[in-house]
Amino acid sequence: MKRRKLLCALCLIVVVFMGFSIISGAVNGNTTSKNQSPQPDRMAADAKESVKELQAGFRKLQFGMFIHYNMATYKNTQWVPGYHSPADFNPGGKVDTDAWADAAVSAGMTYGVLTVKHVAGFCLWDSKYTTYDVMHPDCPYKQDLVAQFVKSFQSRGLEVGLYYCWRHPGFDAGKNKGKYKVLPPECDPAKHNLEEQIRFQKKQIAELIGKYPDVFYVWNDALDEKLMRADEAKAFIRSLGPGILASSNWWDWGKKGTPFVDIAVKEVRHFPEDNKAPGETCWTLEQKWFWQEGFRSGSAKDVLSHMTKAHARNSNFLLNVGPDKEGRIIESSVKALAEIGKQRKDSTK
Repeated sequence: MKRRKLLCALCLIVVVFMGFSIISGAVNGNTTSKNQSPQPDRMAADAKESVKELQAGFRKLQFGMFIHYNMATYKNTQWVPGYHSPADFNPGGKVDTDAWADAAVSAGMTYGVLTVKHVAGFCLWDSKYTTYDVMHPDCPYKQDLVAQFVKSFQSRGLEVGLYYCWRHPGFDAGKNKGKYKVLPPECDPAKHNLEEQIRFQKKQIAELIGKYPDVFYVWNDALDEKLMRADEAKAFIRSLGPGILASSNWWDWGKKGTPFVDIAVKEVRHFPEDNKAPGETCWTLEQKWFWQEGFRSGSAKDVLSHMTKAHARNSNFLLNVGPDKEGRIIESSVKALAEIGKQRKDSTK
């Protein structure tokens, strides 16, 4: 939000400056044709520079919380096949997103990213493009969980990002053909071609940024050149508004960490030592991304070791927690996060 305000202020300064320049030119007889358009090369250069500034600001955030919480939490799996009843998403009461934010603060984190739509296709916000979301008549929750998340994290001075899973041709590979829907029933891949799916997903992401204007970051899973060219993907992100950054997590494991849009992503693997691309290394505090029976926290020592390596390789460190069926971060993970924060503070004394 702060970065977006700064960008708006800079734009205002530029507009005022241009106004004075035009007036000055008119006074001196150096008028420009009213039909003359800005030079494309200059516009492209300015856009590139603003993205570089956003990337630099992103790297300064250094440490964030990844929150995997969605339909998979209630199905004891990591990837949910088919369409399950919205009634299955039942925390048994209001999810305490304030507790998530407090745990992030205790660890010294500066931003959070929530899985607003994962492989199940179920949406954690009230989307006008589907009824397959938290406001469905059969869903006991009936609260906008994304709005809760944004409010909780922002109230504690944390930046907010949203994870969105794209439907990718790789989901239909081999024996998995048609198994993972990824998109809500209104755009069931069995009835909609790839172009229609891409249009639907762009609409949902634009909807998210419109509903939650304080979001600065879109974490795109399975977005790569099999879906759209890099220039098209970048143009789409830029169309969302000033101050928006995006990552892209390739479907191909061999290409993960390769720049595609703004931020390159690695999953439980490190970037090479000579990495120059603005990166984000994603790691799990527990054994998997989504909560499952037997979940337990890893050690603060291991997390800090991986974080140090990530930072040395031009990468932020995005540490995942998987809230349980009640929407709570398990106790051992809450303690580990607090210990991470303590050790980080002690190391700077």
